[in-house]
Amino acid sequence: MRWTVFAVLALLAMPWTAHAQGVTASEIVIGQTSSFSGAIGGEVREQTAGAKLYLDWVNAHGGVYGRKIRLVSLDDGFDPKRSAQNARTLIAQGVFALFLTRGTPQNEAILPVVNESGTPLIAPSTGASVVHEPVNRLVFNVRTRYQTEAEDAIEQLTSQGITRIAIVHVNDSFGKDCLAGYLRGLKDAHLEPVGIFSYDRKKGDTNDAAAKVIALAPQAIVTAGHSKPLANLVRKVRGAGLTGTQIVTLSNLSSQSFLKDLGDVKRGMIVMQVFPNPARMTTRLGVELHHLSAGHPDFVISHMAMEGFAAAKVLVEGLRRAGRNPTRASFLAAMDTLRDYDLGGVKLTYAANDHSGLDYVEASMVNKQGTFTQ
Repeated sequence: MRWTVFAVLALLAMPWTAHAQGVTASEIVIGQTSSFSGAIGGEVREQTAGAKLYLDWVNAHGGVYGRKIRLVSLDDGFDPKRSAQNARTLIAQGVFALFLTRGTPQNEAILPVVNESGTPLIAPSTGASVVHEPVNRLVFNVRTRYQTEAEDAIEQLTSQGITRIAIVHVNDSFGKDCLAGYLRGLKDAHLEPVGIFSYDRKKGDTNDAAAKVIALAPQAIVTAGHSKPLANLVRKVRGAGLTGTQIVTLSNLSSQSFLKDLGDVKRGMIVMQVFPNPARMTTRLGVELHHLSAGHPDFVISHMAMEGFAAAKVLVEGLRRAGRNPTRASFLAAMDTLRDYDLGGVKLTYAANDHSGLDYVEASMVNKQGTFTQ
């Protein structure tokens, strides 16, 4: 008993220096696993550069209550197993939260790790339903759902009188999630697809799907996939003489990298977007992106970069609201207070029963200059 009293007195006399996991006196460490190499490396690099642009600006202006935010990024090569392994590694190394993990199968693989460890996952870079429903207290989405984009794409096509629509999707959980949205949109329009074709994600070969869809000569093709395989599909369709067929894809390909892969067949390509056009600077979010990137000549201004930039703003705001000595519990509680949070022209809302974030969708078309226009 005597030792206990002395121990308590000694403890009370010591300066209080304990911090939550991932938090030190000088920094907050955030982890990211994403595909910096492989099929979507270009998109991931644009997106991460956007996030770092904002985080670097915050750090240069004192950080969050004097702590700088350090982003530790690991490459998973777009392999879900590596994504889960990287998540475990980052958590074991002591990160406060995970951030901006790209891909539907990848986030599916990470979710059990997140749930087991109680690690927050902020701005998973997927619009898949799996990160929205059921609501996970640890997961806070920023970008709009893929199914919302897909339904909106069908609505816009049918409003033009287009009724003969084919679907091409990658045969994984991302593609199937998007397929569900396309089918719901067609059902609402009292239509059936003229054909549904898929391709293998690992092989990335869209030649067979292209041949089958070309034989149908549809008025429009709606797609869900990745940059190089879909760029090949577009080349095959255009090369077969279907120049009047509208081809639509979703916001996961709203990058300069995708336009580069399309090359000379990019004109007329329709890409759904979940952020305002960053090139037009019609929102404060776009103005801020341009302003902060002005001193970075190699920075690529794209919708992908804007997504990373916006995701970083959400992360930082949550950390600010979590207080001077943030814990995961105070951070999660703080994130739920973001109601109508203005990112700069688009508003994001969370609640205990809704972690979906944004609900913004618009269509863009690649013009003759090779840029996105609304």
